[in-house]
Amino acid sequence: MSSGKGIFGISDKKFNFWFNMFILVGMITAVVVVNVLKIRSQDAITVKQIVVAVGAIMGVVNTVLSANGNIWTFLFGIIDVSIGAYANYDSGNMGQFAQHAFYFLPMQFIGYWQWRKRGAGKKTEDGETSKVKARRLTGRQWIYVALAIILGTALCYGILYWIDLKQLQAGKIAEIDRAKLFLDSFVLVLNFAGQILMSYAYADQWYLWNLVNIFSIMLWTNRLMSVGSDSYTIVMVIKYSFYLLNSLNGLRIWLKLSRPQLSTE
Repeated sequence: MSSGKGIFGISDKKFNFWFNMFILVGMITAVVVVNVLKIRSQDAITVKQIVVAVGAIMGVVNTVLSANGNIWTFLFGIIDVSIGAYANYDSGNMGQFAQHAFYFLPMQFIGYWQWRKRGAGKKTEDGETSKVKARRLTGRQWIYVALAIILGTALCYGILYWIDLKQLQAGKIAEIDRAKLFLDSFVLVLNFAGQILMSYAYADQWYLWNLVNIFSIMLWTNRLMSVGSDSYTIVMVIKYSFYLLNSLNGLRIWLKLSRPQLSTE
């Protein structure tokens, strides 16, 4: 990526450095506050929560490195996903455990392999580490992605609606929040699709990550406005706001990374 004049007359290299520092400090602060609030709750297991916090911070670094096309993103991704798998298994969340262990973890290795094929991690003539050569989706590929997201969201919504219907019939919940079910389903499917596009070095992934972060902000804002919301909810809104800023910068960077070659091989 060129180091010429970029935003506000500042070189891209300098802008990315300070922007990344801002995002890292902001997101790590949000993660720390979230976990401090959890640790203070009566049923929290402090040691486990600290381990989960470390994983969350690895996830923050992973996200920022990914936005910058740096292959080291997968090292931090492996640590983040592995800790997430352990935490969910220990908590009995077998669905989340399966997602982390059998989808997100293997995708880190696939991503590393694909990025290496596309030039990431190699030393350049000036001694720096090269970024991934991003590619773009064709119009037909976008249609396939959109159809997969629509069908996946419909399937996920149906499953979650069935679960809530059973809970409603058992008297465990007062009503079914259809809007929340849709947002949950849509965000989950976007995460799956975004991970695939990221692992195969498509710049278009950042359109999906922007949607993920926008809808996540909507989810937590909706909870913030409901009765009984707490400071944890506010921090989550702030956290995903930082993620949105990072994904917007990621889109900017990856569109540049895809310009030298628009191959969709």
